[in-house]
Amino acid sequence: MGIQQYRDYLYRYALLRLRDEARAEDVVQETLLAALQADNAFAGRSSVKTWLTGILKHKIIDVYRRQARERPVELQEEDGDTLTDEAFSGLYFEAGTEKEHWRAAPAIWANPEQSFEQKRFWEVFDQCAERLPKKAARVFSMRELMGMETEDICQELGITSTNCWVLLYRARMNLRQCLETRWFATLTTP
Repeated sequence: MGIQQYRDYLYRYALLRLRDEARAEDVVQETLLAALQADNAFAGRSSVKTWLTGILKHKIIDVYRRQARERPVELQEEDGDTLTDEAFSGLYFEAGTEKEHWRAAPAIWANPEQSFEQKRFWEVFDQCAERLPKKAARVFSMRELMGMETEDICQELGITSTNCWVLLYRARMNLRQCLETRWFATLTTP
């Protein structure tokens, strides 16, 4: 079954979620090894790429579990995740007398569905996702890209559901701003 041809795709997928080249390489190797060992288990109900991606997702979740168990105490608050809600809100909103208003209103995205079909969009998306704080990126990836439930994410990462939703909100806001600047703004410029 020529699974080696999916190696680059699997590596990019793992790298986006783990943000660590060595770990991404390791989980891809583990995925390919597991696929070779379970070759008889592939029933053909999905494409080989989908089957391999499913195996890879489980390997990535295993990495998250190990990281949560092995995380040193002094690293529990990492790279910008300690930003207070007020400070984070100040990045996007003007404090007003009655209500907060956007510093700059979100741009109108002309045709987002068409963008999703373009390879370049996903390259820009990957670049924007790499700029997220690690914990926010991990929560976003687990929820939005891997389809995990909030309770499972909280259990895996040892966080509260409130913290999970705050991290998701921050990730979405940062992705929105980055995509507006790096992708949608370039579509409207002549």
